[in-house]
Amino acid sequence: MVKESVESSGAFQLALLKSEQLRIFILLAAVGAAFFVRSLRTAIHPSRENFHLWILTALVIAVFVAYEFFVLRAVNRGVREGNYLGGGIWICNIIIETSLPAFAIALLSGGIAPAYRPLVNPAVLVFFIFIILSTLRLNPALCRLCGLVAALGYLIAAVYLGWKPSLGGEASLLSPERIVFAYAITLLVAGFVAGEVAREIRKHVEAALREAELQRQVERLEHDLEVARSIQQSLLPTEMPQLEGFDIAGWNQPADQTGGDYFDFYALPDGRVMAVLADVTGHGIGPALLAAVCRAYERANFFAGNDLYPAMERINSLISRDLQEGRFVTFVVAVCSPRNSRIELLSAGHGPLFMYFPKDDRFDKTDAQGLPLGISPTLVSDPPLQLEFHSGDLLVLATDGFYEWANAQGEMFGTDRMEDTIRKSRDKRASEIISAMYKAVSEFSGGTKQQDDLTAVIIKRR
Repeated sequence: MVKESVESSGAFQLALLKSEQLRIFILLAAVGAAFFVRSLRTAIHPSRENFHLWILTALVIAVFVAYEFFVLRAVNRGVREGNYLGGGIWICNIIIETSLPAFAIALLSGGIAPAYRPLVNPAVLVFFIFIILSTLRLNPALCRLCGLVAALGYLIAAVYLGWKPSLGGEASLLSPERIVFAYAITLLVAGFVAGEVAREIRKHVEAALREAELQRQVERLEHDLEVARSIQQSLLPTEMPQLEGFDIAGWNQPADQTGGDYFDFYALPDGRVMAVLADVTGHGIGPALLAAVCRAYERANFFAGNDLYPAMERINSLISRDLQEGRFVTFVVAVCSPRNSRIELLSAGHGPLFMYFPKDDRFDKTDAQGLPLGISPTLVSDPPLQLEFHSGDLLVLATDGFYEWANAQGEMFGTDRMEDTIRKSRDKRASEIISAMYKAVSEFSGGTKQQDDLTAVIIKRR
């Protein structure tokens, strides 16, 4: 499946076409150099026979160059338009190209003793150039075909020049009758060797293309995640609520580009302010989408003017339809009123909830009043808590990413260290207390990777 995917990919086909371009350029350069040497020899040793052979050589090379330019034009068009040349074209090309040295041997062997014409004609070496360059086609079968065509073409040219095979034992192993056949076998073997070389080159090309494709997919995924992160971050409050008698702050840092935690603030028409913190199981793009859905349900129901408990029932009913089995949302909401110092608190599965009373230097931790959202189609919960807060009292809502962050020894930060951090920062503003919490847990971790999302909301009575 992977191999077929690489072979059919546009990048692989483009690599083949560009490799063919290189092969043609090398061929033209090699033929041009050979023709230059042949012309130089004719100029140094001018004779009627040499000039006649030079004319024939020029005609053969002209036909070859014209054909290669025709193929190069088709390859260039394929590169521009993204069209791959079919396998039949390559087969015909190999047969035509590899036959040209055979024609050169048959037609340009004047002045050589008949028995040695198939052996000493320089055109024999051109077969090996074609076989070597066939590896650039990255197709072992085409390399073997090139060797086979070269061997057959060479034997046909030799027969045309009068060669006759000798199978008897009286002929020397170095006699022309037997050496011609050995040359043909060498050409055939060279084709198979080139095929194995092409196979290895192809493996490396396919591996490079797979790595490049994987890198492109990673880059696209990172771009999509960055877009999702920016969208998710844009859903978080950009300004902290201003409510008489209260100092309220919130903060979020996902473990990945996106996370399943979020917090939210908004003012109700009667002047009260609602602070929400939610944690969808897991972290990443999936929980981030569910968090956005949960936020939409939450806002629609609370803005509708529903009381806290009925609104939570409706949110649970909606979110339970969207969650797959095994997923849920811990959700806590606190309602603050400017008319008194009371905070109404309802938690669906989110705990522990931290309350700190500096007057008595006392922490109260309470568990959630109900099950997380999405566990059951109906909300299973006790009524909301009514908390009476005085000056300096703190309500700390934080996700488990804080106290479950472990150091290199596997020891978690824990709730005790979290309480100690809150106690030391009790005289600071709410936003500064969150900063102190993050600093404390990050220093405790000693550089270990953040494994879970971090979200905190602090409500401080002024």
